Amino acid sequence: MSGSQSTVFGRPREFDVDEALERAMQVFWARGYDGTSLTDLTGAMGITKSSMYAAFGNKEQLFRKAVQRYAEGPASYATRALREPTARAVAETFLRGAVRTTTSPGRPTGCLSVQGALALSEQSRPAHDVLVGWRVDAGDQLEARFRRAVEEGDLPGDADPGRLARFVMTTGFGIAVQAANGFGPDVLDEIVDTALLAWPA
Repeated sequence: MSGSQSTVFGRPREFDVDEALERAMQVFWARGYDGTSLTDLTGAMGITKSSMYAAFGNKEQLFRKAVQRYAEGPASYATRALREPTARAVAETFLRGAVRTTTSPGRPTGCLSVQGALALSEQSRPAHDVLVGWRVDAGDQLEARFRRAVEEGDLPGDADPGRLARFVMTTGFGIAVQAANGFGPDVLDEIVDTALLAWPA
């Protein structure tokens, strides 16, 4: 939605809210929550601090919106993976999606949910909790999907859905860390290939 159609104190905004949020997301993704200053944000968004507060609230509120945008955009592979017909396809789609998202040209490397939590101070605990909640929810959804796979006979009866979900999540976040370290998609896809060798038959 364009911010040009919104109003603040009866006057039209002079910037695109959607584009400004996209730029804020990119800054948080690249620098983390504590590593991002209000000057970094307003500079990237091309707006004043007063405009930022009026449109998005304070830094924490803006971060929450940026995380939601990330989840619904670059990280939407996690939701798409849950719709795959088999548990193995769920795992592969999730992990390949992590590779693509963390190494896409023109975007920061790594994952916002990992980068965003680096070196968080005690004052930034709410931001930390947002990211932990998001990661826990993603793991819970994977576990529920794998439990269904056991019930449907797609996974062996003795497969542990929680353990598999933790395996996929941990591998996915490891991919994000290695992407931030400079690993390219070819190397990371090899890591996915190796991880899938451990998948229960």
